[in-house]
Amino acid sequence: MLACFDLEANIIMNTQSALTVFFDGSCPLCKREIAFYQKQSGAEQITWLNVADNNPDSIDSQLPEHLSRDQLMARFHVQDYQGDVFSGGDAFVKVWALLPRFKFLAVIFALPVFRQCVNWGYDLLLRFRPAMQRRACQLFDE
Repeated sequence: MLACFDLEANIIMNTQSALTVFFDGSCPLCKREIAFYQKQSGAEQITWLNVADNNPDSIDSQLPEHLSRDQLMARFHVQDYQGDVFSGGDAFVKVWALLPRFKFLAVIFALPVFRQCVNWGYDLLLRFRPAMQRRACQLFDE
C-alpha cells in the first residue's frame, strides 16, 4: 500500500500540479478548512480553485467538462494530473496523500473498509452542512 503512494508521489513530482481542488469559497466552513490545508507542507502541489468565485469566465475553462459549478459547490471534488475526478471522502484521501502531515490518513482510508467509512462519514456530514454553515456564519461573522 505504501509503495502505491510512493509511486504516485514520484509521478506527481514530474507534473506542474498534482491535484486541482474544487471548493465552495462561499461556504464559511469550506473556506476555513481549505485555508488550513493550503498552509500545510505539500500544498504547493495542489491548485486550489474556488468555484464560487464571482468571475465565472476565469473558472469555467478549468472545470471538468462533465460537472457543473453547482455540482462542484455541493460536494468536495478533486481532479488528478491524469484528469480523473474524485469526490467526497475519496477526494479527501487524494489531498491527504500529498500532505505529509496527513499521509497516514490517506494510507488508512485508502484501505477498502476504511475507504467506505470515510465516504459514509462525508455523506453524513453533507446532510448537516446547511445547519453547520448557518452556525459557522454566526460564529465567524460576529
